[in-house]
Amino acid sequence: MKQPQSHMVYYLAWLMIGLFCGVFILLLRGDLILSHPDQQLADTTAQASSSYAEAVAIAAPAVVSIQSTAIVQDVTVEDQGLILQQLLGQEPPQQPKPRTDVSSGSGVVISADGYILTNYHVIANHGVIEVELYDGRLVTATLIGSDPETDIAVIKADIGMLPVLKIANIHQMKVGDVVLAIGDPFSIGQTVTQGIISATGRTRVSQNTYENFIQTDAAINPGNSGGALINTRGELVGINSNIFSSTGSYQGISFSIPIDLAKQVAESIIEHGYVVRGWLGVEGQELTQEVLQRLDLGTRHGILITDVDANGPGDQAGLRRGDIITRINQSRIANTNDVLNMIAAGRPGDEFLIEGIRQRQSFMTTAVLGQRPLMSR
Repeated sequence: MKQPQSHMVYYLAWLMIGLFCGVFILLLRGDLILSHPDQQLADTTAQASSSYAEAVAIAAPAVVSIQSTAIVQDVTVEDQGLILQQLLGQEPPQQPKPRTDVSSGSGVVISADGYILTNYHVIANHGVIEVELYDGRLVTATLIGSDPETDIAVIKADIGMLPVLKIANIHQMKVGDVVLAIGDPFSIGQTVTQGIISATGRTRVSQNTYENFIQTDAAINPGNSGGALINTRGELVGINSNIFSSTGSYQGISFSIPIDLAKQVAESIIEHGYVVRGWLGVEGQELTQEVLQRLDLGTRHGILITDVDANGPGDQAGLRRGDIITRINQSRIANTNDVLNMIAAGRPGDEFLIEGIRQRQSFMTTAVLGQRPLMSR
């Protein structure tokens, strides 16, 4: 009759040993057992994001280094004196000496047959354009065309099939997303820097006519111009263009041209050799508080026309200096950048409905766009 009781004591002893071991393990590794599932997911994500080597491996072969060399004949005050002596029939003691002007930057392959996207300012004074590929090969490239108004240029290297980057969906891009800048700063060789998207839609940050920059804190220095800004999947987000700096070097604010804008410009350059844009032929300024008070207006949106090109599309549509444009094709106008982008997105021959205010009275007219004159290069 005592045998069952001995079995009970036996089981209780093993149960106590098991509980003791469980408590011991809990004390030693409680962080693993008690951690919240969300924390475990966050830890896993952090570990997965600790390296961007795969994205770089995808993108780096499509980023190139560019060197543009030109022979420049400087004309100084002394040179002008020598030229005057020549005009007077006198033999100058010494001729002005030409110098070699070298501009360095980066570029991104946008088609397998060798079209490369870069900044206009990289090849602005182009003579001989050399491209160094990812594998170290040096090739001579041809300038296909350029667009100073967006600081975009397209060159072509005839060397066979080249790796091409996948284009990112720019509409899925968010402030705070991690991005990587790839280029050749200071001509030291291909370099990768990392940051986040700090802002989008930046305007009035450089000398470009058309601006819609991505702002990032990824380090961009001289030589990075024309290089790639990519996301963590190795997709092309933008073309690195310039920096905001008081020293000429990186100070934490860099700008890239969104790839959708750069691609649109590049396609037009490849097709036509230049960019075809709509043209209205008016100049304007934004409605400051001073302007509103002077004109006794209550509206806070629109632009004030300050000049109208004679016989231009705006002139033919009846627009006058002093008019205020408030809407174009029923879209509200907030600033001069809105007008520039809307008109530039049109094609020569397109009809644009323009609404505005003239001498405190509403008016409406239709303008037929012309082709924007090419900016002198």
